[in-house]
Amino acid sequence: MSKKVAFLQGNEAAAHGALYAGCDFFAGYPITPSTEVSEVLSAELPKIGGKFMQMEDEIAAMATILGASLAGAKVCTSTSGPGLSLKQELIGYGCIAEIPCVIYNVMRGGPSTGMPTGPSQSDVMAAKWGTHGDHPAICLTPASVQETYEEMIRAFNLAEKYRTPVMVMPDEIVAHMRERVVFPEKGEIEVVPRKSPTVPPEQYKPYDTSFGDVPPLASFGSGYKFHVTGLNKMQDGFPTTKADVVQAEEERQIRKVDANIDDIVTFEEYMLDDAEVVVVAYGSTSRSARYAVNVAREQGIKAGMFRIKTFWPFPDKQIKALASRVKGIVIPEMNLGMCSLELERCAQGKVPVLGIFRVDGEPINPDQILAKIKEVK
Repeated sequence: MSKKVAFLQGNEAAAHGALYAGCDFFAGYPITPSTEVSEVLSAELPKIGGKFMQMEDEIAAMATILGASLAGAKVCTSTSGPGLSLKQELIGYGCIAEIPCVIYNVMRGGPSTGMPTGPSQSDVMAAKWGTHGDHPAICLTPASVQETYEEMIRAFNLAEKYRTPVMVMPDEIVAHMRERVVFPEKGEIEVVPRKSPTVPPEQYKPYDTSFGDVPPLASFGSGYKFHVTGLNKMQDGFPTTKADVVQAEEERQIRKVDANIDDIVTFEEYMLDDAEVVVVAYGSTSRSARYAVNVAREQGIKAGMFRIKTFWPFPDKQIKALASRVKGIVIPEMNLGMCSLELERCAQGKVPVLGIFRVDGEPINPDQILAKIKEVK
């Protein structure tokens, strides 16, 4: 039996990936350039008994998916830069209360209203530092329409596995390009279910660390009663200001991601075996980077590409290893140097990090990357 194939836009693929992952609740507010996600899910969710809600604003949308998740739904929302800014307080709430959810954010020009229809890669720092306080961060940056479909599934899996908000951040080019998508059969890609409690309701504590760094999560309405708060909390969910409890609780929330980096971080290596120059790229820019690497090879330059698929947690270990054996790192990105700062941190001064930065709404082309590759001596 042949698989279903479709010619889809990145945003449409994201919506279908969410459905494959078991998404049964969406709340959002229309915003360029991510509105197509809402359009698809508004039509498809009712067909499977799911719920679609268009809210009055981005803040309400984020609050609504958190509530639906606590009631047992698999949830997501979609937005872009200004909407992501509005969601940040409640993203922090989702982190401290440990509520699984997926935020699909299409990166466009900014700050503020910026360039609504132009591509950008300038929201990646907001994925980790946008909301205040110490908190875990997982952010995926797909580079194709097929990958957008698949990374949405992985985002839902990670959200459920680690009880945390997960962001998927394609740039506008990936979100609006159309490509061939092959739909996997049911069961072909693993879908991670929520870990439910096994203890009786009267014994249940929503943050019981005897079950590990990621405690089981009961659903409201299932017979389990528990407290949820945005304050630092004890294992029963009620607030506390006890220094040792707060310290241990915050460290656990970070640890549940940091201790599982090898399970979370994904990347692509291209022609790196003998590379003397490595282009580090993510999102649509990696497509130009691959082309530039191929041309460089034709001209006798030993270039390769390292593509970041999981931006947070950052692939520190892999970048440090590359920095110890290449002559230089080139980083093309549609911002003014966000990823380059992370690369410099990992390289620790061992090799130069050469950036190509554009924020004018135009993509970085292969010629620009090739020219920068040739600057590495």
